[in-house]
Amino acid sequence: MHLETKLCLCCNSQLRGRTDKKFCNDYCRNTHHNQCNSNGNKLVRSINLRLQKNRRILQSLVIPVSGAKTVSREQLVFHGFSFGCCTHTVQNRNGRIYYRCYEFTYQLLSEKTVRVKKINQPGPGDLFNT
Repeated sequence: MHLETKLCLCCNSQLRGRTDKKFCNDYCRNTHHNQCNSNGNKLVRSINLRLQKNRRILQSLVIPVSGAKTVSREQLVFHGFSFGCCTHTVQNRNGRIYYRCYEFTYQLLSEKTVRVKKINQPGPGDLFNT
């Protein structure tokens, strides 16, 4: 009977023990799976970082007591806001489009102004009271 020498999928060291063993230790197992998953998650990670940055910017602009606030588009761009990155969009009955970034809603009023509001308990129909 010939025994096949199996090697660790991560570091290529010889494996000892169980016949179905693939890794020599937990470090190699975790490293291998992290490498396999990192390529597929790069896009998701970059989108999440942009969304989180947008959320921080909107949060810094909204005054909690007053509700909605109108700010200049320039101000958002200055802080690094990405207008193409939002969690979802909603169109109301009047045809107005609202962009959502987690619990914040923003509406492009004109080429120069944006209306921002925090939704305290976000629901599917919670937008500006218009």
